[in-house]
Amino acid sequence: MPNSNLSAAKKAKNDEFFTQYHDIEKEITAYLDYNPDVFRGKTILLPCDDPEWSNFTKFFAQNFNKFGLKKLISTSYAVESKTYKAGYQPTLFETNDPKFDSTKTFKNGKIFTLTHDRTGDRKTDVKDLEWHYLEGDGDFRSAEITALRDEADIIITNPPFSLFREFLAWIMEAEKQFSIIGNMNAITYKEVFPLIKESFVWLGPTISSGDREFEVPDWYPINAAGWRIDEKGRKFLRIKGVRWFTNLDHGRRHQPLKLMTMADNLKYSKHKEIKGKKAYDHYDNYDAIEVPFTDAIPSDYEGVMGVPISFLDKYNPEQFEIIGMCENIDLYKLKTKVYTTKECKQAYWDKFGKLGTYDLNASGVIVKDGLLEKVYQRVLIRHRKTTK
Repeated sequence: MPNSNLSAAKKAKNDEFFTQYHDIEKEITAYLDYNPDVFRGKTILLPCDDPEWSNFTKFFAQNFNKFGLKKLISTSYAVESKTYKAGYQPTLFETNDPKFDSTKTFKNGKIFTLTHDRTGDRKTDVKDLEWHYLEGDGDFRSAEITALRDEADIIITNPPFSLFREFLAWIMEAEKQFSIIGNMNAITYKEVFPLIKESFVWLGPTISSGDREFEVPDWYPINAAGWRIDEKGRKFLRIKGVRWFTNLDHGRRHQPLKLMTMADNLKYSKHKEIKGKKAYDHYDNYDAIEVPFTDAIPSDYEGVMGVPISFLDKYNPEQFEIIGMCENIDLYKLKTKVYTTKECKQAYWDKFGKLGTYDLNASGVIVKDGLLEKVYQRVLIRHRKTTK
């Protein structure tokens, strides 16, 4: 499964995944369509990138004048700090430059900056980038990169998968605008979900299903499905479940979902789990109904509904209110029942016919054919009340 690549990367802290240019272009264009001046006069920081490889750097450098940027800053992490570095060779760009220092190429990160036309061709683009070695290894948590964070207005990057929680907290601490790539499951992290619930963070507009392809360095080990090598010898991995996480506004976020009434869903839904039922299932441990598909949300139900986390791809904060999540910790005190260890063991025996523990407290639970059954992770929502 392609997702095994992501899990392996997190476990090994091998996060050298380079986002494709067209994926960046599509996402940034969506922000500009909603607000053409979103980047005008702003300083953009692209941390966690290798500027010599990064399509983020190339994209924003090539569009420096078009977007009206004030300054572009891009930094990289030192090669010596990376898990997989065998076979790494500095690029000709670096070795042919008078600033090249063999004592720093592995131990120090690099910084590229762009502020003005240096070549005299009357435009500011990738040819005008200036670079030098950082004092340290380029870790975003260092004082050196944190100072750049504080200087910037907007932070955009594909951060290390293994450090997503910490990276997002680092951004939020400085109250910066941002657009970053992460795994969809980050929605359920206790450090992330409260930010989504309170509309400090939401999902970006351009990735809502399927998988995405990322380039990896030549020395990256290919040992799972979902990869290819192109005609130029470049390696690519396909990763499922990635999303843009952002606090930059966009038009899709304000488009209401078109819904049917509960009666119409039960009669006409395209989903066999809904069509023909007498009623929606009600959780045994939450005062809410189970809605397993976003397009099956009833338009006329006034109570609480448990919906898939993929609902957030189409979440309109003017249409719905997020009130919590079905989870173990019960952060929002929404559980109506907590199962005992004995009940969890009995439920496992009843369902699987052998000894074990069914962790019923980790999610919403429905009764199906007389058995207690956990559902997938659910976000708890309800319709916003409108003034008539």
